[in-house]
Amino acid sequence: MRGLLEAVRYLTIVPVPGRPALGGAALGRAAAWFPVVGFALGAALALADRVAGAAFSPLLAALLTVTLWKLLTGGIHLDGLADCLDGLGGRDPEQRLAIMRDGRIGAFGAIGLILVVLLEIAAVADLGPGQRARALLAAPAIARGTPALVARLFRGARPSGHGAAFRGGLGPAAPALALTAALVAAGATLGVVGIVAQGFGTLGALAVGRFMSRRLDGITGDVLGAGIETAEVLVLLVVAAWAHLGR
Repeated sequence: MRGLLEAVRYLTIVPVPGRPALGGAALGRAAAWFPVVGFALGAALALADRVAGAAFSPLLAALLTVTLWKLLTGGIHLDGLADCLDGLGGRDPEQRLAIMRDGRIGAFGAIGLILVVLLEIAAVADLGPGQRARALLAAPAIARGTPALVARLFRGARPSGHGAAFRGGLGPAAPALALTAALVAAGATLGVVGIVAQGFGTLGALAVGRFMSRRLDGITGDVLGAGIETAEVLVLLVVAAWAHLGR
């Protein structure tokens, strides 16, 4: 249960009693709980979307739901995505890492954030009420099953960085446990399309990890966050495409 509390504390803004563990290694030990926290987050989003849908149009309800989504996570993964995009402007791994450590957001990061959030809003708005609820349950869980796998496959860009510490704290079974939990959530909520969506989401996060690893000579915590955001977008797009083709 300590790992679950640590996962809730890090992945959301929900207040959790007790003192937080220090360092990324503690998060690595909690990685298997990430999809569980994602599913709980999705349940809150599905409920909020149902309430918003009763009062507003589908588009406005989707906007409010995605806004709540980012607020509940503290925007931590969006921050990682923006840092990664800004870092691509560097000429070598050292400069890219330096840019990513800068707290200011650049043009690449700002444009990327806008496009990602717009894609999520449009995908949610395109779904019917029942499909929206299931997609909102599945997407956060699927996406949070990816960090353990990405961290296991790619080394840290900095020996003392957050990504390296997270990787060091991973247990041998953490990637398999996280992916299995995400698969159960995907299958239970969306059936076959959920399994397909998990495949696309996981591959998307791995592609982000591989791409950034080549440019940074490893990965960082920002890369893991960017992978989560990528996976969430891809899951929503797969579900929206599946629904559109079935009409």
